[in-house]
Amino acid sequence: MIFVTVGAQMPFDRMVRAVDEWAAARGRTDVFAQINETDYVPKHIEWTRFIEPEQFRSRVESARVLVAHAGMGSILTALEAGKPILVMPRRGDLRETRNDHQVATAKRFLELGKVGVAFDESELPAKLDELDSLSAAGRISPWASDRLIGALRAFIGEDRA
Repeated sequence: MIFVTVGAQMPFDRMVRAVDEWAAARGRTDVFAQINETDYVPKHIEWTRFIEPEQFRSRVESARVLVAHAGMGSILTALEAGKPILVMPRRGDLRETRNDHQVATAKRFLELGKVGVAFDESELPAKLDELDSLSAAGRISPWASDRLIGALRAFIGEDRA
């Protein structure tokens, strides 16, 4: 199953429409999307506007791959679950978010080899066609490392007597 999520904070019509049109053109029936309050209503994929946290985790675990906006929550969720993820960043110039932080996030995680990226809806169908070859970047821990915690404690002065 392909699990598509736009996150809980805002809709992402461009991505939802592109995935829905791709699924129709390819005859895909294995797509489920969490779409938020989009104006566009999918016609070819299963969807829900919002999803409870437990159901969200279940969808992630049963998914073969995630397709998401380039929010840190979605990226970290995929990495923690050891699932491949394809992201499409929201853009500030289109008023999908306040600025282009998602574009910067997508670029950096792409450089690190942790995500697949479609930078806009015109790139998305070709990237979706390659989903079966997308592999997980490895599983990360949901907890901070002892080294990071130690560095933070030293930075804030907590380890001083």
